[in-house]
Amino acid sequence: MLKFIKHHMDTISGIEIYPIISLSIFFLFFALLLVWVFTYSKDKIKELSDIPLQED
Repeated sequence: MLKFIKHHMDTISGIEIYPIISLSIFFLFFALLLVWVFTYSKDKIKELSDIPLQED
């Protein structure tokens, strides 16, 4: 079954770009998420972490 799929994928021209694009999107998403986490305000994190403890 895998041999059939591999042969079928080899016959499609230009398909080799799709794994590169998906890896790039995956890497870019997590790199931006990492940047956002490290640049987020410590005061805002403290404020959000205190929300469950507030009695309104």
